[in-house]
Amino acid sequence: MMTSTEIEQHMPTGLSSLDPVFDGGIPPGSVVLLKGDIGSGKVEFAYTSMIHLSYLMNHEPKDKKTLIPKEIRYITVTKRKESILNEISMSFHEDLLSYIGNIMFGDLSDIYFDTSLVPITWYSEYDDIIERMTARRKIRDNLLTTLSFTLNEVPEKSLVIIDSLTEIATQYIAAGKWPDLSAYLRGMQRVAKKWNTSFYLILTKGILNQYQEIEVADAMDAVIHFKWEESSSAKRQRVLYIEKFRGVMIHLEDRDLVKFAVKITPERGFEVSNIRVVI
Repeated sequence: MMTSTEIEQHMPTGLSSLDPVFDGGIPPGSVVLLKGDIGSGKVEFAYTSMIHLSYLMNHEPKDKKTLIPKEIRYITVTKRKESILNEISMSFHEDLLSYIGNIMFGDLSDIYFDTSLVPITWYSEYDDIIERMTARRKIRDNLLTTLSFTLNEVPEKSLVIIDSLTEIATQYIAAGKWPDLSAYLRGMQRVAKKWNTSFYLILTKGILNQYQEIEVADAMDAVIHFKWEESSSAKRQRVLYIEKFRGVMIHLEDRDLVKFAVKITPERGFEVSNIRVVI
């Protein structure tokens, strides 16, 4: 049972330009869908958030209403940890990366690629067949079951980033098991409140059909939409829409959306500005 103090707490996104808009951050236990076009900023949002929160993990919160995650867990089904860290180091100034070692990584690529035609040597870390069989025993029946065991290891009041919802979704669609994934996301949204753990799920827009995308969004506490727009000067601009956010800025639900201009810099990472209400 949560105390009144826990109910009032917010977990910062770590984005100094966005947290004041959210009155300090997001409610713990929020499942947030970060969906958008390729290159629109959804991944940089997640990277910036976890980088800044990794710094805050080593410092006292500014007040009792600020909940700093006990752990930051980044889970992928296709990328190597080294590739992710290399991408971050190339994108952000080294001054931001002092505490990046606080971030934990989970790699589920073995079970994802095991059902594909990808050669084992392309994705498995184990060259020896015995080592591989030993490691394989630790993998459960399917991808979502394995993900469940990984999530059960994460301490309560943490932040989990799953960068591979697109890949997971397409695999389950191809297998004719979309209802399994849909139910799983609703179960995740339910247990997140019990754990007081927040989730960022990254989804590339346009790969799922319209109804599947709506079904995913409906299972979320929040949907943040990243996209490219052209200004009057024909210059491309990244923008961010808050499509819904239960428990945050409730007054905005009467106004449909809030729109932000977005910029990404090596010095500060993902930033928002120029709040514009869209009627």
